[in-house]
Amino acid sequence: MSYEGEIVRRAFSQQALPLVSYGIPFAEACQSHVQGLFEASRVFIICSGSLARNTVNLEVLKEALGTKVIGVRVGMKPHTLFSEILEIVEVAKAAEVDVIVTLGGGSLIDGAKAVAMALANDAKTREGLLDLPYLLDKKGSHPNVKASTIPIISIPTTLSGGEYSDYAGCTDDVSGVKYLFRPPLKGPSLIILDAALTITTPIHTWLSTGIRAVDHCAEVLCSLQSDFLADQAAIRGLKRLIPGLLLTKANPSDTDARYDCQLGVIDAMVPLNRKIYPGASHGIGHMLGPMGVGHGETSCILLPSVCKYNAKYKANVERQKYVTALLWGIPVVRGFLGARSLVEEKADLGDVLDAVIREFGMPRSLKEVGVGRERFAELAVNSLSDPLLPTNPVPIDSKEQVMEILEMCA
Repeated sequence: MSYEGEIVRRAFSQQALPLVSYGIPFAEACQSHVQGLFEASRVFIICSGSLARNTVNLEVLKEALGTKVIGVRVGMKPHTLFSEILEIVEVAKAAEVDVIVTLGGGSLIDGAKAVAMALANDAKTREGLLDLPYLLDKKGSHPNVKASTIPIISIPTTLSGGEYSDYAGCTDDVSGVKYLFRPPLKGPSLIILDAALTITTPIHTWLSTGIRAVDHCAEVLCSLQSDFLADQAAIRGLKRLIPGLLLTKANPSDTDARYDCQLGVIDAMVPLNRKIYPGASHGIGHMLGPMGVGHGETSCILLPSVCKYNAKYKANVERQKYVTALLWGIPVVRGFLGARSLVEEKADLGDVLDAVIREFGMPRSLKEVGVGRERFAELAVNSLSDPLLPTNPVPIDSKEQVMEILEMCA
C-alpha cells in the first residue's frame, strides 16, 4: 500500500535495502509501510525528546499508527549510551516488538540499530553489548553472533546520515569509549524523508549535522583508498549540501533546500556503503562527542585541522588540491570566500573549509565547546581505539599524532 504522490526508491542502486520514501507526509508514509511493507502489528517508537516536547509530531505519528503502537521511548542522550540501549532492550523484549520506528536524530537511529542487534543476541548487560561485533575487535571472536531481525523505519530530522549505514556508534558509560558496532548489525530498512518535518529541528543542529555530511564527502575525496564511484557521489553531495545549507540558514522554511540537503546526505553515505572509510576527523570526533560535544560540532572543529595535518605531511596533496578547486567552483562558495579575503591561488583546503564552517556560524575550536587542554591526553588515548584513525591519509597510531591535531584545534 502506498499513497499517491509518494516516491519509493533504493538508497543505493546495487542493493535492495534500505528503501527511501519521500513526497508525502511522514506519518502517512509510515502507516502505509508498517502495514504493507512490513506487515507489522507491534510498533515501538523511539522519539526525540525535544520533538516530543515542542511539537505535535509524535502525536501525529501515534494517531496514524493507532493501536499498533505498543511502546514509546521519548529521548536519548547524545552519542547513544549503553545504559539507555539496555533500558530500551528490556522494554522492547517484553513487548515483543516487530518493528522499531525512530523519529529524530542520529543518536536515536544508532540506538535503534543497537537495540535490534542486542535483541537478536539476547544481550541484556554491558558485557553482553561488548560481546557484539565492533570495528577493531578480534576477528573470529563472535562465531555465534546472529544478525538483527527486527526491521527499523527511520524518520530523520537531522543530516548526520546514520540511517544509511550498517554501523552504530554507541558509548560505554563506564569507560567513555565509543564503539562502532558492525554487521551483522543492520541499519534501517526504510528511511522516510519529510523536508517539512525538519523545519522543527533547531537551526544550529540542522547546520552542524549538515557539516557532518560535508565531512563525509570531504574526507572521502581526500582519501587515498577511494574509487571513482565514491568520488562522484561525494562530489554530488558537496554540490547539494553546501548551497542547500546556505539557503536554509537564510530561510529555515525553504523546504526545497532542505530536501536537497537530505538528498545530499544519501550521496555522502554512498562511499561508506562501498566500504570507503573517512579518516581522523571522524575518528577523533567519535571520542570527542562523549565529552559533551554535539555530533555535528565535532566535524566543525576537527575537519579543517585534519586536512592541514595531512597536507603538512604531504600525504594527499593532489587530492586536497582537487577538493579545494571543487569548492571554489561552487558559485555561492566562491562568493563568500572572496568576501572573507581568501585568495584562490594561496588558500589551502583547510583554509577554505574553515571559511565554509565559519559562514554557518559554527564553533571552530575545542575551547568554544568547553574542552580544554587538560582533557587532550584523555581524548588522544581514547581516539587511538577508533578504527578510522588507521584509514586517515597519514595513518595515526600514536598519542603524539592525535595531540598535534588537537593543538591545532585548541
